[in-house]
Amino acid sequence: MSENRPHVPFMDLAWQWRVIAEAARPDIERTFETSAFCLGPAVEAFERRFADYLGVAYVVGVNSGTSALHLAMIAAGIGPGDAVLLPAHTFVATAWAVLYVGARPVLCDVDEDSGLIDLADAERRCDPTVKAIMPVHLYGRAVDMDAVGAFAARRGLVVIEDAAQAQGAEWRGRRVGGHGYAGCFSFYPGKNLGAAGEAGAIATNDAEAAARMRSLRNHAQGARYVHDELGFNYRMEGLQGVVLGHKLRHLDDWNARRGRIAGLYDEMLAGLPLVRPGRVPGHVWHLYVVRTPERDALKAWLHERGIETGLHYPVPLHRQPCLAGLGHGADEFAVSVRWAEQCLSLPMHPGMADVQVQAVTEAVRGFYGRG
Repeated sequence: MSENRPHVPFMDLAWQWRVIAEAARPDIERTFETSAFCLGPAVEAFERRFADYLGVAYVVGVNSGTSALHLAMIAAGIGPGDAVLLPAHTFVATAWAVLYVGARPVLCDVDEDSGLIDLADAERRCDPTVKAIMPVHLYGRAVDMDAVGAFAARRGLVVIEDAAQAQGAEWRGRRVGGHGYAGCFSFYPGKNLGAAGEAGAIATNDAEAAARMRSLRNHAQGARYVHDELGFNYRMEGLQGVVLGHKLRHLDDWNARRGRIAGLYDEMLAGLPLVRPGRVPGHVWHLYVVRTPERDALKAWLHERGIETGLHYPVPLHRQPCLAGLGHGADEFAVSVRWAEQCLSLPMHPGMADVQVQAVTEAVRGFYGRG
């Protein structure tokens, strides 16, 4: 990398800390002074505020987005002999949750333009064993939840939203996470709303489901040292509740900044032979993913010029070694394969300066000989 070329990080989590540090420090110190490290008042406060933000009745804080999906599966009554529809183009944790409860993932292809679950393909793959559908709001873009709801109602399916990448995203003015039986969020540090480590949450309007998931996350203790069923150590840490509570205050502003960065990318990359993500209302731009058959060459070109990029996700689920038992051919799910082979995530975070966006776009244009 030339010394006069700027380094553009894929994300900048230190920038987020600088925004909240002054306000958060007293609450972090209070957590240490009170030793409220596992669950506790900071987690409870965050659960209430995030529920209000989403427009749902209950939020249950847990230790990861994967745990959130797992508990939602259990609460929904999904188990051995059941099957769950989900997209082939997603992070593997979406499938893990199904497998954890002994159910079968039924992979579906995705839409060419959005990369979101193709309901027509889901319809073809739906059989009497299918009990639930798990739409994934990928890259910060909401799935058509009206269509999902109608499909689920027609087939008698439970809807569990994988909203790991979509904190604040909306479908027709309603935030995702509250459109189905449960909505599951990851607060992995790089998410739009990220913790200082691992954390997650489940949103629901079902009081019985919320109560059961609160029990399950804490070893299924109905009373101290009395365990009602098989439980888990899925508790959210108090420090994560503190950090998430302070970041939540900034989430809408940070998402708005992501949208402005996406607009700059759209403007500066126009006319190039790559596919840019479509713009739809309610998109919160967790990632800005372009597609090109020259993905690997473009990634290497940008790396040489000090620009970090990401791959989300280069191996579709049906090609994962751990899911070989599902019996799919490598070339099945043709659209998911194209997304996997052509996707490239450009730097995107709310602390990104316009000059950094310009550096990225100039480098991309240079790759195509249009600098």
